[in-house]
Amino acid sequence: MSPTLRASLPYTLALAVLAYFGFAFFTLEINQAWFVVIGVLLAGILVPILVDVKGAADTAPVVPADFDGETATLYVGNLPYRANEDAVKELFSSYGAVINVRLMKDRQTGRRRGFGFVEVSAKDAAKMINKLNDFEFQERTLKVREAKERQEDDSQQ
Repeated sequence: MSPTLRASLPYTLALAVLAYFGFAFFTLEINQAWFVVIGVLLAGILVPILVDVKGAADTAPVVPADFDGETATLYVGNLPYRANEDAVKELFSSYGAVINVRLMKDRQTGRRRGFGFVEVSAKDAAKMINKLNDFEFQERTLKVREAKERQEDDSQQ
C-alpha cells in the first residue's frame, strides 16, 4: 500500500461514514446502499485533494535559502542505491535543519555509489550523528560521521 493511500485511508473512511449519516437523515426514496456509494465517491475525490494540499504545505523548506549560520558536513555511508536526495533530506530534516544533500555517483555508469554528504546546521550535527548512526533506512544500516576535509595530494602536481 502506498504511503499516500495509507495516510488518506482513515480520512476517506471517516468522510464516507459522515456522508452516509448526513444523507441518511434526508428522507429521500433512495436505497441506503447508494448513500454509502455516494459517501465513498465524495471521499475518494475530496480526500486526495485535501492530502495533496496538506502535503504541499508540509514540503516547505526547513531552512530558508539565505541560511547564514554555521554549517557542518556529515558523511553518510551504507546508503541504499535506490535512495535519492529527497528521501535522505526528509530523514535528516526530522532531526534538524538540512541545507544540502549530495549523493555520490559513479562517473562512468551514473549509478549511485552508496554514500553521500549532508550539509546541516552545526548546532544540529551532533544530534543527527547520535540519532542516525546505525539507523536502519530502507533496509540498510546507515553510518553517519562528521565529514573529513578532502586532503590535497602534493605529489600529483
